[in-house]
Amino acid sequence: MRKLLSLLLALCLMLCAVSAFADVAADVEAGSAMSHDELLAKAKEETGKFVVAGNTSRIADAAEAFAALYGIETESNNMKDQEIYEKLESTTIDMVMIQDGANLLDYIDAGKLYNFVPAAVKDAIPENDQQPALIHQFINKLFIYNNKGDSVPAIKNVWEVTDPAMKGNVIFKNPTTEKVNMNFLVMLTSDAWAEKLAEAYKAWKGEDIELGEYKNAGYKWIAEFLANVTFIKSDTTIAEEVSQDTAAGKIGLFVLSKLRSSSVLTDNLTVAQYDATANGYTVAPFSGFMYPMYVMVPAAAKRPYTAMLFIEYLMSEEGFKPWGKNIGAYSSNPSIAPKEGDLGLDIWKANLVIEDPNYILDHIDVEDFITLYCQ
Repeated sequence: MRKLLSLLLALCLMLCAVSAFADVAADVEAGSAMSHDELLAKAKEETGKFVVAGNTSRIADAAEAFAALYGIETESNNMKDQEIYEKLESTTIDMVMIQDGANLLDYIDAGKLYNFVPAAVKDAIPENDQQPALIHQFINKLFIYNNKGDSVPAIKNVWEVTDPAMKGNVIFKNPTTEKVNMNFLVMLTSDAWAEKLAEAYKAWKGEDIELGEYKNAGYKWIAEFLANVTFIKSDTTIAEEVSQDTAAGKIGLFVLSKLRSSSVLTDNLTVAQYDATANGYTVAPFSGFMYPMYVMVPAAAKRPYTAMLFIEYLMSEEGFKPWGKNIGAYSSNPSIAPKEGDLGLDIWKANLVIEDPNYILDHIDVEDFITLYCQ
């Protein structure tokens, strides 16, 4: 009898969860057609603490400003992507800001996360930046080099960092511990990027590339790039390391926004793309990579309309301020300009590798190849 009651209770909880998820799906669909005032009215009807989670520390500043503006009790949590995914069903989270589009697709397909695009910005944001999930911002990781000494690695072609003479002078965070770095490398094995890398090799060497054991030029570049890399555990530490007076000849591939840190000697650093743009050349065929930060409503949200109101807020100029005050963060809303002195999103999109979640999911085996060179 006790076992039967346990089974019935478990079934009841499961049915209640399915019903709640269906309600949130319906709420998100309804909310997508609502004006700001309508969203605000529905959010005010909801009760309890509003809980957000994001893998960026600056979400706390945005959440605090949002709470003050609307008088809504708000809790913000800064977590790694995997921690957010693990807590989606076991902990109440009303809204997430998350990266790694390939992993995200699985959760969307499973009905655990819902995409919401506010009516207030839908017509302004490019369609590609609305699917499979709304992109709040792009973040770039760039080739940035130390400009001191006699051997400044002012690259104009990415094959330059594969030269054996560069061994130990190329700094990167290990892709086995940084998913966006792994995604970047996987993208280079696509036909489009492999072709561009083959063309860049010919421009560098003056002869066609010889692949040998490699499937295409992307695989060859990855292997030879990683052979020269010194792995450092964080992008902040990389920025600090490459900027030192004693780091002549070193080049890093790391987050541009880390230049905001007071511990980084920015006068000692040159951003390859900045130099290229200023002097009318191109780093062939890319000067780094860029990845999206997505905003979504979890299926288990207790305050879905508040989550939608917060997403609308984040897509506004006011809501983007915690990120927009520095270089290296780019709103998908074209009306929000990048930090003065930075380049526009159109330039970055034209010069950086951008992840395609579907390609990455379909070529997960490439990660095994990359891991071999990270030992």
